[in-house]
This record gives sequence, structure tokens and C-alpha cells, in this order.
Amino acid sequence: MLPPDLLDALVAIVGEPNVRIDEASLVTYGTDALKRGHPAEAVVLPADTSQVAKVVAQCAEHRVPFVPRGAGTGYTGGAVPLHGGVVISLERMNRILEIDEANLLAVVEPNVITGDLQTAVEAVGLFYPPDPASLHMSTIGGNVAECAGGPRAFKYGTTKQYVLGLEAVLPTGEVIETGGKVVKNVVGYDLTHLLVGSEGTLAVITKIILRLVPKPPVQATLRASFKSVEDAVAAVSEVIRRRVVPATLELIDGESLEAVAKNLGVRSLAPPGTAAILLLDVDGSAQAVAEDADRVEAACVAVGAIEVLRAKHEAERAELWRVRRELSLSLKMVTPLKFNHDVVVPKGRIPELFALVSRIRDAYRLRIPLFGHAGDGNIHVNIMVMPDDAEEIERAHEAEKVLFEGVVALEGSISGEHGIGFSKAPFLPIELSPDEISLMKRVKLAFDPHNLLNPGKMFPE
Repeated sequence: MLPPDLLDALVAIVGEPNVRIDEASLVTYGTDALKRGHPAEAVVLPADTSQVAKVVAQCAEHRVPFVPRGAGTGYTGGAVPLHGGVVISLERMNRILEIDEANLLAVVEPNVITGDLQTAVEAVGLFYPPDPASLHMSTIGGNVAECAGGPRAFKYGTTKQYVLGLEAVLPTGEVIETGGKVVKNVVGYDLTHLLVGSEGTLAVITKIILRLVPKPPVQATLRASFKSVEDAVAAVSEVIRRRVVPATLELIDGESLEAVAKNLGVRSLAPPGTAAILLLDVDGSAQAVAEDADRVEAACVAVGAIEVLRAKHEAERAELWRVRRELSLSLKMVTPLKFNHDVVVPKGRIPELFALVSRIRDAYRLRIPLFGHAGDGNIHVNIMVMPDDAEEIERAHEAEKVLFEGVVALEGSISGEHGIGFSKAPFLPIELSPDEISLMKRVKLAFDPHNLLNPGKMFPE
């Protein structure tokens, strides 16, 4: 149990309605999309940076662990309190503070929903490219903590390319500001990008300065259907060979398509006989988009596409992309439990990744739908299991290790978007050497000498 004087101090800082110790809240804030977790001992909802700093200082004084939390949409347990303590929910800090059209930047609090920011900046002709599939639920702060990617990473890059500066609270309660409103800044160590992707283990992010770009004036969406996954993968290589850089390039296999069809009750997602589809966006000027769309269509036809469909208007574009947005939810119709792995390999080795998964699927007798960002080699490998089948779950865990070892052998990474959290921590030594892990632990110790901030994450315990 938390010390009574700590609870009293937390109430004094944020007000009694914003300190929750009821069982329902402790359980709810103790899990994320991974559906594995541990209850907190208290949930605190600060309203601003000053309150965050005071809460952190109190936890540090009492040597009580604390975990920052956004929307709880993560897949690796990054916001789950493994050792009890206090969850610091940033949900009240959800304001867009500034959209600076002259300097092409936005300043936001951490719990601004990604899709809401995109809508706000596009209303004034600007563009925030990072586009995670969960954009209508996930928050900017969570995206920064995990360095989220999404479908547009192939052309535009991931979250880290758009973070200019941060305000953050250190585990001691000190407030720091890193970076700023300028694109060029080489003064001292780059603390901004050390915190980006640190999964809430080094500091609590309370404000974010983001770079924006002009909104592309024209965008076109194409859906190419193929009779085999191999043909779809070949089309990815052919599109790149023809020197087209699509804004998005997503691959969805037949099993994933079937799950979406069942979930949405729609049978027009692809022509009969489709084993995989590619969803592609091209954007830019009207002339460039028309030329790129022609080259994309020709590339797909050249490797045997059954059909290439171009969206005729915005409503049709949205309908084509609904397939991708509904994938994660739809796969739960296949089995209630999935181990969702966001592995990534160099683009040219995607065929080898698919061959690896095919071998794993056969060897371990598992259902493994595949989809993901084929343009940047980031493929979501979904190992589907029944939660009451212990033997199947054991096979799945064995398959995970084989998958990660195979991905690293292909010069890839065991996580391209979701991070390590606690679920992938045991596998970290597959990719990183003991010296690299030791260095990272020393960085953690420099920020958090008492290991109070989000303990038990990233590193094997």
C-alpha cells in the first residue's frame, strides 16, 4: 500500500477527484492493448507540467515507482505498472497550444490525439505526416515515447523526424526543455532525440514541438490485387525499381482480408481469388500524381496483378483505407488473443521475411496473418492463438523466438514501431550486444538513479 502521507500529498497537488484508488480504475490503468498487466496502487491525473513535476517529486521522495500513461494503446506493455506504485495519466493535458503557420510547427500537450492534430493542421493547409493506424486513439505523447511510424513512414519518415523540442519532467521532479523551435540546433547532446523512443523510461514528456510541412495538394489511392503474396511482394520491388516513392505502400494478405470482410460484413474488398492486396497512396502536384499513379499501375500489372483499382473520389479513398484501419480489431474475430509483432527488415529482404514466416507457420502449426508497411519493410506478424489452449500458446512463444532470430539474421529489427516494453524485453539480447545493453542501462541510471520511472521495461530482469 502507498504511504498515507503520499496519498495526502497527491490529493493536495491535483485535487481529490483526480486521484483514483478504486479497484476498477487501478485495473483499467494497469493494462494496455496488450491485455497483460498489473494493477496500480493509485492513478493521478495532473493538469499541467507543474503538477506533473510535483507528483514526480513526491514519488521520488517516498521511493515509490511511477509510470506515465497516455491513451494506453500500446502493444508491448510500456505504460503498465509492473511494480505497483503510481500511474501518472496525462489525459487532462490534451490541448493544441499553437499552430505556427509562418514557422511550420505546432506545439502540443502530450495527450492530443494524433488524428485531431492532423485535422487541425490540415485545416490551414499544413500536414503532420506520421500516421499510425491507431491515429484516432493514440496520442502524440505516446507516439513520441515509442517513436511511432505508420503507413506514411516510407516517404515521410517516422515521428522522430518531426520532433523539434520537448518539455519533460525528470525522475527527480526537475523540468527540462530540450531543442526548440528551430530546425538546426547542435548545442550539446541531442537530448530531444534521446527521449524520443525511450518508452517513458527516462522522463515524463509534458510538451512537444513538432515540425510541419505543406499539405500535398493532390493525393491518389490505388488498390492492387494479387493471386499470391509472392506477386504482391514482387510488386513492391517493381514500384521501387521504377523510382516511385509512394506516400504509403501497405500489404495485406488474404487471411487478414477475410477477417476484415467478416468483421465489416463486406464482400467487395478484393476480387475473387485474391491472396494479397497492396494499398498505395501517391501525393504531390496534379501532374506528378498522375504520372506516379500510372507508373504504379504499370508496375503492378507487370508482375501479374489481378486488378488495379484507382479511387475516383475522397469517399472511395476512405473506403479503401477502411480495410487497413479495421485490421487490428478484425483479427480479434479470428481468435481472441494475438501476439502482434512489428518486425522490420530492409525492403529488399521482404520476400525472405515472408518465406521465414511461412516456414514458422508450417513448423509450429499456427495461424499467422500478415500485413504492414511494405514500403519500409515493417511487417506486422500476427500469431493468433486461443487463450484457453496452453499447448498452442507454448508453440506460439517458441515461434516468437525463431521469428526474432530470423529477422535479425535478415539485418532487421525485432520492433519497428511498438517498442520493447516488458513483453519483448526477454528478446532484447537477440538484437543488442551485452556492451550495448550495458551502455543503455548506464544512460537510464544517469536519468533515474533510483529506478523509479517505469521500472521493469525494455531490459531483461
